Amino acid sequence: MALRALLMSMIVATALAPALASDYMVGGNPGWNSGVNFTSWALKYDFHVGDSLMFMYTPKTHNVIKVNASEFKTCTYSNDTSKIFTSGSDTIPLAGTGKKWYISGVGKDCGAGMKLVITVSAADGPSPAPMPGSSTPPPGTSAAGALKSCVWMVAVMVAYMIMAA
Repeated sequence: MALRALLMSMIVATALAPALASDYMVGGNPGWNSGVNFTSWALKYDFHVGDSLMFMYTPKTHNVIKVNASEFKTCTYSNDTSKIFTSGSDTIPLAGTGKKWYISGVGKDCGAGMKLVITVSAADGPSPAPMPGSSTPPPGTSAAGALKSCVWMVAVMVAYMIMAA
């Protein structure tokens, strides 16, 4: 019985881990580098609590600084209040909702467009049911949310079948 419970836990954890959070490489293939339109890149995604941003760049050529709205607008930052990342491979978890601002503080990077603002929404949950008589999904739902719900249901069914066997 203990083995079944362990297997069930492992299956559920394996199925839920990728379904509940996403990792986004900022800028796509070019990464966090000059010449990338980070505004256009960010518009392609819906960011949620639990997701992570991965900033990939050459250390000392660029960096990543988590700033506030006014610092973002002026491309400035305070060493006392801003979080500075310099490894070249920085993963930043999105732990809260709201707007998040990031800049590169090396040279004139920020003024040349190396800045990113995103809006983080609450973590995805199960998708709500469609309205009766409606063929359109409720507002705020997406194919990704439906896929996550489907993965969760399959994991629970497999766990149940293992326990019942």
